[in-house]
Amino acid sequence: MKLFYRKTGSGRPMIIMHGLYGSSDNWMGVAKLLSDRFEVWLPDLRNHGRSPHDDNQNYELMRDDIRQMMDDTGLERAVLLGHSMGGKVAMCFAQHHPDRIEKIIVADIAPKSYKDLYREESPNHRDILYSMKNAGLSIAKTRRDIDNILEDTIKSRRVRSFLMKNLDRRDDGSYRWTLNLDVLIRELDNIMDGVNTNCFDPAFPLTGFPALFIRGEKSPYINDEDIETIERIFPGAQLVTIEGAGHWLHAEKPGEFADAVRTFAGR
Repeated sequence: MKLFYRKTGSGRPMIIMHGLYGSSDNWMGVAKLLSDRFEVWLPDLRNHGRSPHDDNQNYELMRDDIRQMMDDTGLERAVLLGHSMGGKVAMCFAQHHPDRIEKIIVADIAPKSYKDLYREESPNHRDILYSMKNAGLSIAKTRRDIDNILEDTIKSRRVRSFLMKNLDRRDDGSYRWTLNLDVLIRELDNIMDGVNTNCFDPAFPLTGFPALFIRGEKSPYINDEDIETIERIFPGAQLVTIEGAGHWLHAEKPGEFADAVRTFAGR
């Protein structure tokens, strides 16, 4: 699949991969902070943003999409940075194409299953996706109308604001989601479960490049007990914790996040 992407800056190539519900647009602020040192490539992953919709969504396909983008644009190697779902794409890519990676940065996700965590969260990802699907876009006159419906399930204004970045207005004035909600709902268990410890051969750890994991202090996605697993798969991996940040650490603490990336990848 040919992905839509944005590009900014100059220097060594860096590919930033967003998480579930995200898009390249969400990362432009961080990209600008890094653009003095890196040529930053920001793809929209399949079924997100301005990239094509498809009936399938799994990490192998997303990995192959990134490889195709690199091949099509002549990128031999790059620093890979991925957040959440995008971080799992980066780890899957590293497992199969280590020669194409200069360094890898994984933001607030570990190589493990998140099925149990997402079911415990309230609202959980399935609640969020169904709330978006049932948001009455066909009759909504304003974005406020949509926000009012989402608020019944999603109480956080910040989360609703983030989700509504995926709204697009048609020429006739009606709204549509740029996300392929039906496929994301159908494949949600695989998205949450994919790229876990069972995917990696313990006899062949990934040692061909330096690795950095960045977690939010207030996020439950990378716990202290996950560090041993990370270091087994990525020997010598560094871990940085951003104080006061949750799972959306790049949006909550963009300066601190960019500093951590620059300190690691800029060497």
